[in-house]
Amino acid sequence: MGETDSALVDRVRQGDSRAFDQLVRRHLRSAHAVARSRLASDSEADDVCQDAFIKALENIDRCDKPDQFRAWLMAIVRNTAHNRRDYNRVRDTAPIEAAAPVPSMESPEDDLRRARLRHELSDAMKALTDLQRQVLVLHDMEGWKHAEIGQRLGISAGSSRVHLHVARRAMRKTLAGRLALGAL
Repeated sequence: MGETDSALVDRVRQGDSRAFDQLVRRHLRSAHAVARSRLASDSEADDVCQDAFIKALENIDRCDKPDQFRAWLMAIVRNTAHNRRDYNRVRDTAPIEAAAPVPSMESPEDDLRRARLRHELSDAMKALTDLQRQVLVLHDMEGWKHAEIGQRLGISAGSSRVHLHVARRAMRKTLAGRLALGAL
């Protein structure tokens, strides 16, 4: 993996732009996944990632724990995505009837199947405890490590692993039952 995030943050603080490039390359995929999970399109997620990395660079001195740069960056990404989503809601005040339908490259059946799957996933997530849901999202969607999750949620890394295992098993059971019934 090379240098630690902490060492790279120290180099960025000394003006080394190549160190920041390394941080971007290291965390871009996770940042994009976090942004995309909160926004409607890949292009919006790309914009949010760019804005978040700029904010991180401009505020690198505010990163109090350089060894936790990833967690700090993901918080910036989440906040930036949240702000973008709020901005989009305010901007898109025209009645939906006035909007021209956007042609889809997918068939209506694919769109419907995807919408049903999103709905089923959402319902299955609601059946989890808050802690299981948080661990599942942080690990599987945002790419956090169990040690980071444990630190963030005030649990041990081992406990994080257990909650993830139980959450995944519950999701599989719920979704498998619905698949067997033809709900999707």
